[in-house]
Amino acid sequence: MNQFDVIRRPIITEKGVDKKESDRTLTLEVHVEANKTHIRQAVEKLFSVKVEEVRTATFEGKLRRRGRFSGYRSDWKKAYVKLKAGEKMPEFAEV
Repeated sequence: MNQFDVIRRPIITEKGVDKKESDRTLTLEVHVEANKTHIRQAVEKLFSVKVEEVRTATFEGKLRRRGRFSGYRSDWKKAYVKLKAGEKMPEFAEV
């Protein structure tokens, strides 16, 4: 698994933007099978920064229904990546 497979997308929410500004923490959606070492290496390589800490949370897919048809959303994983002091925060396009 290379670094482009590990990081899926940034999660841009009110909580994510607040953590980015106050705690120097990036919130990212990552591959379900990626561990903390893979995430650390991918962020350091892609954004050219040093990582202090990585925390992860795994979420199970929810049941969704469309009339009489039902199915599950995919499972997904979120990573909180804290950068070391003095590192420049990467900027994401906010819509």
